[in-house]
Amino acid sequence: MAKRLIIVLLLMAGLIGGLGFIKYRQVESAIAAGASFSIPATSVTTVVAKRETWPSTLSVIGTAAAIEGVTVGADLPGTVDKIHFESGQMVHEGDILVELDIRQERAQLANIEAQRDLAKVQYGRAEELSKAGVISKSEYDNAASQQKATEAQVNEVKASIARKTIHAPFTGVLGLRQISLGQYLAAGQAIVSLQSVNPIYVNFGVPQQDTPKMKIGRSVRVTSTDLPGVGFPGKITALDPGHAGKSRREAAPRPVPGSRVDAGPAAQRHSPAGVGHQLRAFWRFRLRCRRHKGREDRQNL
Repeated sequence: MAKRLIIVLLLMAGLIGGLGFIKYRQVESAIAAGASFSIPATSVTTVVAKRETWPSTLSVIGTAAAIEGVTVGADLPGTVDKIHFESGQMVHEGDILVELDIRQERAQLANIEAQRDLAKVQYGRAEELSKAGVISKSEYDNAASQQKATEAQVNEVKASIARKTIHAPFTGVLGLRQISLGQYLAAGQAIVSLQSVNPIYVNFGVPQQDTPKMKIGRSVRVTSTDLPGVGFPGKITALDPGHAGKSRREAAPRPVPGSRVDAGPAAQRHSPAGVGHQLRAFWRFRLRCRRHKGREDRQNL
């Protein structure tokens, strides 16, 4: 029994000694590795410090408004004979939009021109006879008056014919067509709306505390949600004291190919701090349409 106990103790002592030796070697290896370890260099990026100015800006929402906007209507009553435009088309000043039927006026013109020619011949004869003393002065005056009256009637009919050809009063974009071929139009009846959108104004308001800093000529910038990343620089050109200061901003002519901003939608502006009041601004850009290259918006002052 004692012999067995001694054998077990010897085995346990050998096992413990072996484990201790292994642990000692591990610790010794770790100490050797730590003694030879060197901390790697740390990467550092440096920049030169310098003074910079950060502009303080003010952002507000505004509304785009056309500089010119009218509803084109018929000057005289008549029947629509020709239509030269489509809804949404861009037109230029003087372009023909609608022609009304002028057959009756042409017939009247031919009749009155014949009377004018006759009156002109009679006036020539009366002038010769008056110089010869054959007719009285009153007869000569009647012939001269008749000649002038017929000439005036010819001009009147020509003016009526011209007024039945309706032109675009300025360059802009047309709205929806409100007439059809063969339709009878009364005097003043609406045909189509026309708005000038190049350049365009933007009306916007700012907090009251910023109104003292509103200055004519102050630089501004407008951006549009329809044209992300595109800014339209300009300046304030007018104030409206009746509405807490309404101003205009005129932008530099920086074309935006293929872009179009219409009157009416909201716009946001960012301005240097201190600009206040109700504002009006405008910028320029090129419109693109069928015939010529050239909505909610955000404007930045």
